Amino acid sequence: MVYLTKRFHFSASHRLYRKELSDKENEKIYGKCSNPNGHGHNYILEVTVTGEPDPQTGYIMDLSRFKEIVRSELIEKIDHKNLNSDVDFMKGIVPTSENIVTVFWKVLKHKISFNNIKLHSLKLFETENNIVEYKGK
Repeated sequence: MVYLTKRFHFSASHRLYRKELSDKENEKIYGKCSNPNGHGHNYILEVTVTGEPDPQTGYIMDLSRFKEIVRSELIEKIDHKNLNSDVDFMKGIVPTSENIVTVFWKVLKHKISFNNIKLHSLKLFETENNIVEYKGK
């Protein structure tokens, strides 16, 4: 198997909180990330697919097609948005990095997995030091 990774950048804001909890309880769980005004990040998302190279093209997947799928299905819907309120597929979900990457997997899984290509992993860099990787089901 060969693995192909493409890197995407997006900026988004969010607030970590559960609406059924008080501000004090949310602060105890999520610290400064539960600030009622929210906060933002310049995220990096690495999307990795796996497959066998096509004998004619030598590609697992055409990079232009790869980019277009991720941009249209995900990046255009989340870039410069508030993940709590502006993104339909994130509504009602506490937007921790762990939850974000698992929701992104659900969005991309069936859009990228075709022929002999499979979505292998998503790696989300919230900051330089906070990174979550998901290898889905």
